[in-house]
Amino acid sequence: MALEVFNNPRPDRQYTIVHTNPEFTSVCPMTGLPDFGTITVEYIPDTLCVELKSLKYYYLEYRNRGIFYEAATNQILDDLVDAMKPRWMRVTGAFTTRGGLHSTVVCEHNAAEQSSASARSKSPKGSTAAAKKKGAKR
Repeated sequence: MALEVFNNPRPDRQYTIVHTNPEFTSVCPMTGLPDFGTITVEYIPDTLCVELKSLKYYYLEYRNRGIFYEAATNQILDDLVDAMKPRWMRVTGAFTTRGGLHSTVVCEHNAAEQSSASARSKSPKGSTAAAKKKGAKR
């Protein structure tokens, strides 16, 4: 199911939205055993917010999917960023203890940092960034 979005009712205000799913499940690709965890999504919306029913059904798509914790958490971040283009987002996957180990994976997206990094990489040849790259190749 695709993630659905709706217009942010207050795009002029910077505020944080937090959604927590304490019933996230996936499957360990090594053992085939179920993995359980809590996925917390925190974000500062820009013009769009995620619709919760679609988010719930999106999470259910992982139920029988063989995927490592790290890959699942990063994929959730990527999919939500693609759908909403938030100003900032953090996805935390806190997975239940297995074999005596508790794992937490935290992934972040910052639109301001990405746009400034993108601008630096697209700078003209005569710029400082291009000169540094050119000098590094020698």
